[in-house]
Amino acid sequence: MHFDSYTDARTHLKDILDAAEKGRVATIRRDHARTAVVDVVRLHQVLMTMNQPRAHVVAEPDGWSVFIPGLPVAADGATFDDAITEMITSLREYAQDWQDRLLDTPNHRDNWGLVQLIGLSDDTQLRAWLVGATE
Repeated sequence: MHFDSYTDARTHLKDILDAAEKGRVATIRRDHARTAVVDVVRLHQVLMTMNQPRAHVVAEPDGWSVFIPGLPVAADGATFDDAITEMITSLREYAQDWQDRLLDTPNHRDNWGLVQLIGLSDDTQLRAWLVGATE
């Protein structure tokens, strides 16, 4: 299902949403940009698969540290669970910073998929992703 204008898509919004929910391709063209409308659950599953957890957890003398190589994101906690909880907060802060100012920065622009994953995940899903558990 493809619409070549915003106006045409607006009159068929229900059809577009129905197509996306069923997993069908649904796109809207606006000027020179083309945007896909996708079901969030399906997109989340794909992002979880494509963004394999890369978190490293290290036992320290006074607690635990968590970091993801290549990202300016890290967290510490007195317990393993505390460190993971803090990492979830750090990931959410990074995702917000990315959307506010980092999306066009050369060393951050390729983190789009990770930012989408963070934004579409609840804390339980992010916890499972960080520790490598399956949903």
